[in-house]
Amino acid sequence: MEKMVKINVINKSHHPLPAYATEQSAGMDLRANLSEPIVLKPLERCLVPTGLFIALPAGYEAQVRPRSGLAFKKGITVLNAPGTIDADYRGEVGVLLVNLSQEDFVVNDGERVAQMVIARHEIADFIEVSELDETERGAGGYGHTGVK
Repeated sequence: MEKMVKINVINKSHHPLPAYATEQSAGMDLRANLSEPIVLKPLERCLVPTGLFIALPAGYEAQVRPRSGLAFKKGITVLNAPGTIDADYRGEVGVLLVNLSQEDFVVNDGERVAQMVIARHEIADFIEVSELDETERGAGGYGHTGVK
């Protein structure tokens, strides 16, 4: 790994800290920290606690993303994907799950419910102008490039 970012964490769960599954993984699995299972009915959403509290360095965010296996096999995804955890947030990391399937889904304690990616970000300084420079694409939006 080129550079590791140091992140202070309080782990109030009874599960190990998130870790990368492989040397080149971008995300770390987040586990549900529950005293009892949660039944997520079709089209319901719930906030799943992780028991983790993090302090990110300035200029970084944590992105909470769906796990591809849960999304494909069970129709379970992160509703606000990717959910952003800001560097100044000190509350518990939660995962906002939604059940897009037609069957109940049970979230059990310790279940890997999402993945977290740590990413650098830039701070924008908006400058109001009266016109923008021209490009080949111009104002072409959704579907502008065709269906090929």
